[in-house]
Amino acid sequence: MRTLLVTLLLLVGLSAPVHAAETQPLPTGTDVDYQLGGPAYVPDNVGIVVRDRTAEPAPGAYNICYVNGFQTQPDAKRYWRKHRDLLLQDGRGRLVEDEAWGEWLLDVRTAAKRKALASVVGRWTAGCARDGFDAVEYDNLDSYSRSRGLIKAKQAKAFARLLTATAHDAGLAVGQKNWATLDGTTLGFDFAVSEECGRYDECGDYVDHFGDQVLVVEYRARDFAKTCRDYGDLLAVVYRDLDLSPNGVRRWC
Repeated sequence: MRTLLVTLLLLVGLSAPVHAAETQPLPTGTDVDYQLGGPAYVPDNVGIVVRDRTAEPAPGAYNICYVNGFQTQPDAKRYWRKHRDLLLQDGRGRLVEDEAWGEWLLDVRTAAKRKALASVVGRWTAGCARDGFDAVEYDNLDSYSRSRGLIKAKQAKAFARLLTATAHDAGLAVGQKNWATLDGTTLGFDFAVSEECGRYDECGDYVDHFGDQVLVVEYRARDFAKTCRDYGDLLAVVYRDLDLSPNGVRRWC
């Protein structure tokens, strides 16, 4: 019967879905280290490590692969200039930029462009899986809010659904980054990564949606102390320097 079903699907021009191994949730009762500035030594108390997709996963840890899912990386401009049609442009044809980071916004306004962009990001995601990562976090879910009104929230959500499905098909759990008030579980996210939720009083929003499946990074000592006081018994919280440098500050609750 299964063979007949697959044959029928192929005859109508469809393909049977391929489901990878079941994804693994974040381990609890351990600390997290946020190493986007470069790989660093992983102390014994740390069981979860976040690294850029170009880095190797840390042996023996639960590894999360960082992917900028909604904006471009500053060092990838040569690639994206060749794919300018997939970048958000204003009425004068100028690329729309997140000026704080020097990153161009991806144009997720149409189904066709979302599909094309999901293919690009999907290749990166598949690379994370091949390299041995356990999960992926897609940064800048809230980039629509920096699009000068050109991208609508519903378009960002539609693209997020494509990305979470891609990650799950690769066997990776997938993390929401930004947009604290959004319940990302409705879009397929399994956990959340929050930068400075203590500073901006957003930790509770993430906990309401994800429970203990939330990782927190704080960059100011007073915010770190507050987050540890309020959520240190529930969540993995790390205090890091803004550059996330391998030799920078690292403290845990």
